[in-house]
Amino acid sequence: MSSFRTALEPFDPNKPQTGGLAAALEPVVERSGAIWIGSSEIRGDGIERPLPLVPTGAGHVAKLDLPAADRPGYYRGYSNSTLWPALHSLPERMSGSEEDYDSYRRINDFIARAAFDVRDSDAFWVHDYHLLPLGAELKDLGIERPTGFFLHTPWPTPDMIECIPNHRDLMKSMLEYDLLGFQTNWDLNNFLACLRTHFGLESKDGVVTTERGQTRLQKFPIGIDAERFAAYLAADLSPAEQEEVSSLLQEVQGAKFAIGVDRLDYTKGIDRRVEALNELLKKEPQSISLVQIAPFSRADVDEYQNYKEDVENAINHVNDDHGTDEWKPIHYTNESFSQAALARLYREAHVGVVTPLRDGMNLVAKEYVAAQDPKNPGVLVLSKFAGAAEDFNEDEALLVDPNDPKEIADAISRAANMPLEERIERWRSMMDKIESYTIHDWSADYVRELDKSRVTVPADQCLILGRGWTNVAQMPLYRNHAGALATYNEIDSADVALKEVARADEKKAYEALEARLMHTQGRLWDLGIATASLSGRSEEEPGAGAD
Repeated sequence: MSSFRTALEPFDPNKPQTGGLAAALEPVVERSGAIWIGSSEIRGDGIERPLPLVPTGAGHVAKLDLPAADRPGYYRGYSNSTLWPALHSLPERMSGSEEDYDSYRRINDFIARAAFDVRDSDAFWVHDYHLLPLGAELKDLGIERPTGFFLHTPWPTPDMIECIPNHRDLMKSMLEYDLLGFQTNWDLNNFLACLRTHFGLESKDGVVTTERGQTRLQKFPIGIDAERFAAYLAADLSPAEQEEVSSLLQEVQGAKFAIGVDRLDYTKGIDRRVEALNELLKKEPQSISLVQIAPFSRADVDEYQNYKEDVENAINHVNDDHGTDEWKPIHYTNESFSQAALARLYREAHVGVVTPLRDGMNLVAKEYVAAQDPKNPGVLVLSKFAGAAEDFNEDEALLVDPNDPKEIADAISRAANMPLEERIERWRSMMDKIESYTIHDWSADYVRELDKSRVTVPADQCLILGRGWTNVAQMPLYRNHAGALATYNEIDSADVALKEVARADEKKAYEALEARLMHTQGRLWDLGIATASLSGRSEEEPGAGAD
């Protein structure tokens, strides 16, 4: 661990969070005792957001200082000006250069080399689009532990993925992982469609087979710890944050209000939400206001600077047109709030507005539901293109097209005027789902599936390991055993002494192979397997497929 600056960092619900990823994963790392490896140097908003790679089973955070020369191209360039808009199906927002991609690959190689120091971890669980090729880099270094990847963003259609420079290289590198996890069926099916379109690959029972081996693909919809989030309602706030929360609530006191909590990101649909409120207030003046919390995000990316100006101009327009000396339509802040503060604001809001143009999951939707008063809950207005819409149906949330301000306006109006009985029924159904599958269930399910990549071969099934057994590092050991077995088979059974010696050599070669197999992934090699056996193993030499 000498190459890492390490620090114990328990999750703090009173620490401001800029996005759902950090807020979601920190409690998992804290509970599981995993290592979180990430950069503490990449900031677009002044707040640390590590890029996670989680080897399970050690219990602290490892922070890396990424090479300064490649940081801009890696993070601002390829990750957030190329991959991010493409993954959210917004090609018009894309920019970047070949040099950015080169930086992206060099940073992934750097992180892989740092992870080499913890190569004996039980497994490696890599997260999100910043690290798509990391699994391939880990394998190139000879790391043999099971390695999985989870994508927190959406995955787009085959025609959209073509917009990404080097998309074929990226997808090939993703197939170096043993397990690929996606938020929704939509994302999983899109990835499979991309494999068919761009590589002619088909999956069978969720498994894709390549010359590398087998990669399993599965949906893992991320959740929250609802009980823990509800407990934040009673947590103490810092004096400064308590004052800010009280001030916001005082501004909307006695009136209905909706709340939106999003990074200031063009994928979140804040501009269309503002337009929707404008449409609503034209028909129903002063009927409801909006508290919009939008922490700065990636402020050094041009598209984000432009979007910030567009949003703020739209807010000023609505406030000028519909506001009075006593009443303000939109209360807007770029401050980051802690989970505990957000819980209190969610509790008071009559409507939760979560209308991203596209989102992997969007945990704000689930947090809003978890914070509600069971006797008088608010209503969730949710984009049908957020991953959460695959969890919550139209009888629970009010599902809307986030590109249609009129549809959003109608949903907010309906939510604000919904009868108590219907609000309770909708809330209870969503809450049951949230409580039945928490973030801890999500992480346990993923790790359990990843652990299936670990192969233990019984002593009497050595040659059966020709299907789904190991990686190329074990091939010499396999050939050693195959040669010893061939020698044994060639000796006349009447020559008992020589047969015994050959059998001892075969047993020794097998034990060397078996010891390595205890910690390897499920690779597929076509080795030409025979079926009869010595102690259950074949009496015939394995075929030339081992070569």
